[in-house]
Amino acid sequence: MYYKLKGNYILRGWDDLPYALVNTDTGHTDFLTSQKFRAMEYCSGKVDISMPFIDDDIREFILKSERNGIAEPCEPGYAITPNQEYKKYPAPYTYGAHWSITGKCNYKCRHCFMSAPDVNSPELSHEDIMKIIDELEDCGIMNVSLTGGEPLIRSDFLDIVDTLRERNINITQIYSNGALVNKNLLTELDNRNIHPQFSMSFDGVGCHDWLRGIPGAEKLVNNAFALCRDMGFPTSCEMVLHKGNKHTLRDSVNHLASLGLNTLKVVMVNSSGEWMKNGLADMSLSIPEFFQICLDYLPCYYSDGMPVNLLLTSFFTASPKSPDEYHIIGYDESYDPDKTFLCGTIRRMTYISPEGRALMCSNLIGTKFERDCDPIISTGEKLSECLRAEHYRKFVNLTARDLLNTNSECRNCKFSKHCSGGCRMVPLLLLGENNLMGKSPTMCELHYGGWVNKIIDTVKKARPSAKLS
Repeated sequence: MYYKLKGNYILRGWDDLPYALVNTDTGHTDFLTSQKFRAMEYCSGKVDISMPFIDDDIREFILKSERNGIAEPCEPGYAITPNQEYKKYPAPYTYGAHWSITGKCNYKCRHCFMSAPDVNSPELSHEDIMKIIDELEDCGIMNVSLTGGEPLIRSDFLDIVDTLRERNINITQIYSNGALVNKNLLTELDNRNIHPQFSMSFDGVGCHDWLRGIPGAEKLVNNAFALCRDMGFPTSCEMVLHKGNKHTLRDSVNHLASLGLNTLKVVMVNSSGEWMKNGLADMSLSIPEFFQICLDYLPCYYSDGMPVNLLLTSFFTASPKSPDEYHIIGYDESYDPDKTFLCGTIRRMTYISPEGRALMCSNLIGTKFERDCDPIISTGEKLSECLRAEHYRKFVNLTARDLLNTNSECRNCKFSKHCSGGCRMVPLLLLGENNLMGKSPTMCELHYGGWVNKIIDTVKKARPSAKLS
C-alpha cells in the first residue's frame, strides 16, 4: 500500500512551527503534530504503509487523508515532486503580506494618509519588486494582498502577478480605487485562473467624487463593482464616514449590495495626512457621533434584510450567513489577558511599504516604528531578518496582559474584564506615536458611553432572535 500527496499539497515548516501541510491552491496551512507530520512524509510514493513498523495511528491518519482528498494511492516509485518534499523556512510563520507595490496614485483623495500623489511617492523598480518576491518565497509567505497607492498603475502589474503565482504565492486581494478595474484586466486574471477579491472604496451615494478628488470617480467604481459581480470576482469595500456623507449610509449599503458587494467596512475619517492639510478638521466626526450614526443604522440593516457582511469599526459586526448572531467589537464577556494578543492580524500578516520596509501595520507609516525598520532593498537586509528582529517580535507578541501591566488606567478600569484594549493603532494615531500602550478612546467611549447596552437593546428590537456572540 503506497500513497503520495496530491499535487497541490506540500510539506513545510518555520522557525516557530516546524510541521505543516500547505494547500498551494488556497494557501491554507495546517499545522501538525510530529506524529501526523511523519504520516504525511510517508505519503511520498516510496513507503509501503502496510509494513508492520508503521504505527496503526499513522496508518489511520493516512487513510483519513485519502478520504479528505489530501493523499491518494499510487504504484511504488511514483514519488512526489521535489517541491512537495519537506522544506523549513528560516523565519517565523507569517500567513501573508499586505504589500504596497507603489506609493503613487491616480487620484487626489482628500483624506489620504500617505499624501499620494502630491508627494514624491516611492515606487520600486521592476528589478527590486522581483527581489521582494524572492524574499517572500524565501520566508515561506504564500499569500499576498496587493495595494498602493493604486497598484494597477504599475505597467508591470501582470508581470508581478505571474511571478507571484510561479512561486506558489496566492493573490488574495487587490486594493484599488476602481478606475483601472476593467474587462481586459479581469479577463487576464480569469485566463490565469486567478480570482482575488477586489477591495474598492466607496464613500457615499452622490458624495464619492468629492472625497476622491476626481470627477466621475463614483461612476467608475460603480462600473468596477458591477463588472466584478458579472465576471465572478468577489468584492469588499471600505466606506469612510464624515459629516458630508453621514446621511448616505443606508442608501450606500443597499446600493453596494445591488452591485454584488460581499463585505462592507465602515470607518470614520482619520484626521491626519491630506485631511488636515486640506483644512477639513471641522468635517471630522467625533467618536460618539460616529457611534450614533452606526446605532441609528442598525434597525435599517436588519429591516433591509442584512444585505452585506457588515463591519462598523470598533462597534459592531454581523453577517447574513449567520443572521441570528452579532458581535460587539471590543466587548467580550470574558477573556484571558495572557492568551489574548493585542492584534491578531499583525501576527498573521506583515506589511511591506512602497519603499520596501517590512512593518507590523500600514498605519505605522510616518511613525517612529517605521523608522526602526530598515528598507529591505536599499540596505540588503533579508525579510527573514526583519521578521525575526527583536523590536518586530516584541510588537507582534504584545498581549492584553502587557497592556494591563503597562497602563494603570486600563488595569484599574471596571471594564477591564470585558475590554482587551482594542486596536493599538487608535491611541497611536489619535494620541500620538508614543501612546502605543495608551487607552483607546474608541473602547473607552464604547464602554463608558453605554454603547454596549444600546447596541444590545437596538438589535433586540430589530431582530429578537439575534444573540450576542
